[in-house]
Amino acid sequence: MASREEKEKHHHDLVPLAALINRELKNEKLEKPTVRYGSAVQSKKGEDYCLMKTDCQRVSGNPSTSFSVFGIFDGHNGSAAAIFSRDHLLNYVMSAIPNGLGRDEWLHALPRALVAGFVKTDKEFQSKGKTSGTTATFVIIDGWTVTVASVGDSRCILDAQGGGGVSVLTVDHRLEENAEERERVKASGGEVGRLSLFGGTEIGPLRCWPGGLCLSRSIGDMDVGEFIVPIPYVKQVKLSSTGGRLIIASDGVWDALSSEVAAKSCRGVPAELAARLVVKEALRARGLKDDTTCVVVDIIPPYNRVQPSPPPKKYDKFKALLFGKNGTRSANKLAKKLAAVGIVEELFEEGSAMLAERLGNDESCNQTRSIFVCAVCQIDLAVSEGISVHAGSIFSMSTKPWQGPFLCADCRDKKDAMEGKRPSGVRVV
Repeated sequence: MASREEKEKHHHDLVPLAALINRELKNEKLEKPTVRYGSAVQSKKGEDYCLMKTDCQRVSGNPSTSFSVFGIFDGHNGSAAAIFSRDHLLNYVMSAIPNGLGRDEWLHALPRALVAGFVKTDKEFQSKGKTSGTTATFVIIDGWTVTVASVGDSRCILDAQGGGGVSVLTVDHRLEENAEERERVKASGGEVGRLSLFGGTEIGPLRCWPGGLCLSRSIGDMDVGEFIVPIPYVKQVKLSSTGGRLIIASDGVWDALSSEVAAKSCRGVPAELAARLVVKEALRARGLKDDTTCVVVDIIPPYNRVQPSPPPKKYDKFKALLFGKNGTRSANKLAKKLAAVGIVEELFEEGSAMLAERLGNDESCNQTRSIFVCAVCQIDLAVSEGISVHAGSIFSMSTKPWQGPFLCADCRDKKDAMEGKRPSGVRVV
């Protein structure tokens, strides 16, 4: 028989069940989901382009800091803006995030960096003197956190697992459908109206003039007024541990299918097949009238622990007789609690087109420093060169014009043009 000392030693080696469960939950929170994706394209004009990268790292050489990036760029008036955005937008966003941040700080800095990255992409592309433009729907996935930035009318939806339903993570910047954007364009010096034929007959969707673009936000389009801004709507959400599916697609899909129909058309199949099914359904509904592109991204719990939801059970009269209505109500309450596991937590949402509002305050800036950095293009500035993004802004009453973030002269000029404070249009570079 074991001695009393041995029994006591064995007893002290035991870990309480509650502690084990708590430890497992903590470990599960550290585990990242698996990301699987697929894409499908049916081209008519050849102006849609995709970005799909699952090997990005917040800290170079450290696999534990990995994140994934997906994007759709639907070009118009040529493909140059779409190709440039696909190739450069990610680098411009990353350059706007300070070095040495932990993951939570990095995610917190991401919405502001996305704004800076979009504006820099637009500025750099316009400097090339090309007149094409593009929508951009740009998705960054880090663990269970999904951050989406978008301009134009490409869309990203989330089909959450565990009863979360379908959520739209973008806003369409179509003048026809967005009254707030129509008012902003007009207040910034643009005109909004339909194409007018001889005799005064108006046809087609609402457009902004000069240029005739149907969108109020895009990257590029230097032949249109700068009231067509590249400042994105940004939304950041955290999924539950049941995961979810993202469907990112150009307007060739969304002009044919609602968000709910697109999600329903591809449930229960892998991402690669799902993307093909969405495009197929869009073509069946409307035909190939535009480039039709879809990227499907599945965010899957580690080890695929979560099983598909079983079909609803039929009402059992015998159980109802045994347990009564109260038992049925209890079962319903339990079902609701279980479904709550699939709730998506909203972390951030902002869609203002005012750069001062989107870049916020930078209280860490000190005017005694010898060097500042432009918040958009990231070039170093001498103290005498930096211009606060809040200087002269009627939208920043709570800020001080000597506070950062700061802009270089070129970015300040662009900000003024986007807000209608100086004439805009084609400029000779």
